[in-house]
Amino acid sequence: MIDPSEPLEDQVKRQEKIIKALIQRASREHDVGGSAYSLFQSAIALQGEVWEKTRDLEEALDTLGRASNQLRIAEYAREQTERNLADALDSMEGGFALFTEGTLEICNDQFRAMIPDMAEKVVAGLDIRDYFNALKKSKDVVSRATAENGANQRSVRSGNGVETSYPSVVGLWNDRWFQITHKTASSSKTVLLSTEITSIVRQNRLEKDRLIDEQTVFLQAAFDHMMLGICTFSPEGALLIHNERFRELLRLPVSLVRKGAALSQILEFLLRHGPLESPKRGAELGKWLASVHAGEGLETKFRHDDGDILDICVHGLPDKGFIVNVMDITAETQTTEHLEQRVRERTQELTRANAKLRKQNEEQALIDEELRLAKERAEEAVSSKTKFFAAASHDLLQPVNAAKLLISSMSESAAETAFAPTVSRLERSFNSIETLLHALLDISRLESTGTEMSISSFCIGDLLTSVREDYVQLAEEKELRLDVVPSSAWVASDQRYLLRSIQNLVVNAIQYTENGRVLAGCRRRGGKLVLEVWDTGIGISRKDQQRIFSEFTRAAPERAGYGMGLGLSIVDRACRRLGHDVSLRSAPGRGSVFSITLPIVQAPEERCRGAPDAAPASRDDMDLIVLVVENNPDVLYATARKIEDWGGSVLTAASTDDAVDQVRAIGSAPDIILADYQLDGEDTGIRTIVEIRRETGEPVPAIMITASPEDQLSEASKRHDFTVLTKPVKLSRLRPLIDWKTRPPSTA
Repeated sequence: MIDPSEPLEDQVKRQEKIIKALIQRASREHDVGGSAYSLFQSAIALQGEVWEKTRDLEEALDTLGRASNQLRIAEYAREQTERNLADALDSMEGGFALFTEGTLEICNDQFRAMIPDMAEKVVAGLDIRDYFNALKKSKDVVSRATAENGANQRSVRSGNGVETSYPSVVGLWNDRWFQITHKTASSSKTVLLSTEITSIVRQNRLEKDRLIDEQTVFLQAAFDHMMLGICTFSPEGALLIHNERFRELLRLPVSLVRKGAALSQILEFLLRHGPLESPKRGAELGKWLASVHAGEGLETKFRHDDGDILDICVHGLPDKGFIVNVMDITAETQTTEHLEQRVRERTQELTRANAKLRKQNEEQALIDEELRLAKERAEEAVSSKTKFFAAASHDLLQPVNAAKLLISSMSESAAETAFAPTVSRLERSFNSIETLLHALLDISRLESTGTEMSISSFCIGDLLTSVREDYVQLAEEKELRLDVVPSSAWVASDQRYLLRSIQNLVVNAIQYTENGRVLAGCRRRGGKLVLEVWDTGIGISRKDQQRIFSEFTRAAPERAGYGMGLGLSIVDRACRRLGHDVSLRSAPGRGSVFSITLPIVQAPEERCRGAPDAAPASRDDMDLIVLVVENNPDVLYATARKIEDWGGSVLTAASTDDAVDQVRAIGSAPDIILADYQLDGEDTGIRTIVEIRRETGEPVPAIMITASPEDQLSEASKRHDFTVLTKPVKLSRLRPLIDWKTRPPSTA
């Protein structure tokens, strides 16, 4: 009779009507139709039902009261949480703003007041793109060049999924600096944090000025202890630093060697008070002054009245200024004149003697001329070959390097698409081109008599680890196991050619193995170390075991797609030049074992360095500012594209000067430098690394990427603390190396 789903008030009213009807029925005697006892029983039953309904009603009212009380408590807790959040935001040192679906939900006063002329625009409901557009147009922002040229840029995704770029460092007109970062709290919420870094920027500026002052003091002290007369001038020709010896040699008054004195005044004084070696010198001084300001070198001699002779040299400085060296060469000149007199006398004697031998030398002269021409032709051939190798190692590998980087980016973009097989085939084709180029260059270098082997001591375990990292993917593509046994032994060899030999043996083993595995490791045998590469491949018959070390020879000629047959020839030639024995054990159908016997040397106290951790990193977790310096536009674009795919921020430059300008623009040091060795003209990646570290005052980690052999940069890499990678760059080594070099010192 009562529906439990009805409201509680309706249920109570319905119960009252039922109870009232029952009582009226009991009061009507003619409707009872029974005895008094029956009436009494009905009344008792009715009273029980009334009590039961009353208890249900009281319980329902009690439940309703508790729910109302809990609602009031929850409302109070929400209000208290909002007040606490507002207090926490106001107490933060930096600015904080929360955007939901790309729209401003809440921010603190620090964030709103960061840019004065934008304070009124920062209100709830502001779109994140409108905020960054207003930031770019703000009159209070003076670092607009940084935001416009793309340097120091980050990107954040707005509510509709559109990428919006913004500068991570913002400079205001009153020399205040802020750093803006964003964090993704969830799929729909984005947090912007603004941190004032004014003190850090100013401290860096003060530290730079302090270092410049200290270097000036050190330079002056060095000048004062020199026997030469030294003086430096600004690009405008004003005197900057000199030593007392400079004034003494030129007999200059003190007023002409004060800071700021002009070079023209010094030259005019020399004309008036210091007679020159020739009366025509006075007319030439104007040309000399013009050539000095034009940046051209100058070297001449002055003679004083007392006979002293001075050698004066003027050299340009990188800042367009110049330095003047003055040296007293009186004694040397007198000695030279005496020797010249003796030479003239001796020459006359020899001339008379030669007259007697002239006829005998005529035939010999003809022979010598023929030999000279032959020697010139041979030297020209060697020079042409050397230039060809240099051009081939750089110009041929440059486009291959760019193509491999672009293909890597394409493979990630085309993953799980119809283009994935095509990109994979393209990558394998370029890998084959790279292998063939390296093989041809290695063969040519080994044939050249001018190729020098660079013998050094190193840990063989580093080479084995590198080989495994480079070719484990190739083995996995053929469903093979590539195992490398670690080794801590140290050997003496040419590290580059030994690594190339191990790579050729491992690649050869993978190519001719259809199932099973390839194993590389070392074992001691007497006083030697034997490096062995085992495989479970097709094997080599006894009659072919010598033939396969020749050029363009393959173990299975009928199989196509297994290279040009140069790998084992390179191993044989390199090991013969190094004095390492190469041996082979094999049988058809049972696999092969190639061995290289190496001399063991005493290991230093430090352990093998090993390779950096090559654990696969996330595709876009690189939170670094990477400075890429490369004069080839295609390689520069491909490298920058790959770094951005990894999540990094990229500064690109084609020269050292461009790189320094980029770093000055952002006002802070990059996290790491990736520099090509051979830049335009005389510019090199070494100069880039040195100048960036000098500009920032920080030991910025660096990786040198070059098409030249690694051994040519071994000494420079130790002196300037950078790591060398050869082109084409293997991304499996580049990414772990970047993570390793930028790892904090406490965990490195």
